[in-house]
Amino acid sequence: MPANDLALTQVPISNEQLDHLYKQHHGWLHNWLKRKLGCPENAADIAQDTFVRIIKSRHSLLGMREPRAYLATTAKRLLIDRSRRDIVEKTYLSELMVTAETLKGHPSPEQTWLAIEALQHISQLLAQLPEKSQQTFLLYYLDGLSQVEIAKQLGVTARTVRSHLVKVLVHCQQYQDEA
Repeated sequence: MPANDLALTQVPISNEQLDHLYKQHHGWLHNWLKRKLGCPENAADIAQDTFVRIIKSRHSLLGMREPRAYLATTAKRLLIDRSRRDIVEKTYLSELMVTAETLKGHPSPEQTWLAIEALQHISQLLAQLPEKSQQTFLLYYLDGLSQVEIAKQLGVTARTVRSHLVKVLVHCQQYQDEA
């Protein structure tokens, strides 16, 4: 196809031109892509992306002798872009899986999900308790501070720290018993 068949002037595209182009050629483009891809949903996505790209380019369609050739070329470029993205994504995911399998102690997605759910439950339980009990629990179990260190940091006795820890653990146990 001659290069000038796809040549566009730099005059902004009008809404009327877009409306005409869409009404006259969207069905054809969708069907052409459906035959090429074998998937109506992907064809619809690429057809829509083709028109979006044309709108974003804001070039005039005046003097275009072969609008379908222009649409097909734009759609083919989008397919190439999508294919490249898919290749990069698949390669990345493949490498990520290999890395995850070779790392010892690396949690699986299921283990990660379970841990997140457990942390959400603990967070909800802690929210029902006084702030000092929450702080004590977090300093002891997450920061790994001793009861004496926590007592110094919070300005309370070690006995108060133990009391807060017991309060949190009893509260969690009651929740477990109810569940």
